[in-house]
Amino acid sequence: MTEKKSGKRVGKKKISEKRVVIYSTPTCPICKMAKDYFKKKGITYQDINVAADKEAAHEMIHLSGQMGVPVIMVDDTVVVGFNQVELDKLLGK
Repeated sequence: MTEKKSGKRVGKKKISEKRVVIYSTPTCPICKMAKDYFKKKGITYQDINVAADKEAAHEMIHLSGQMGVPVIMVDDTVVVGFNQVELDKLLGK
């Protein structure tokens, strides 16, 4: 298998191929920390504002069993809160 120079491989996927979604609110300081972490590491992510999207809030609760934010999805893995050690492991950082 030839590795492309456009992204670092993590397991079978490059970091650039990982799907990262954060369920957050605009006033959450922990959410801001998580988003700053993603920006610093060059990780593309989808930010879903659960304060403005009640359907997304219900989806977040269903996925995580939690009402608090942030809830972060890396592919199919749920991370509740900003757990940098777990995110580093999942993202290969």
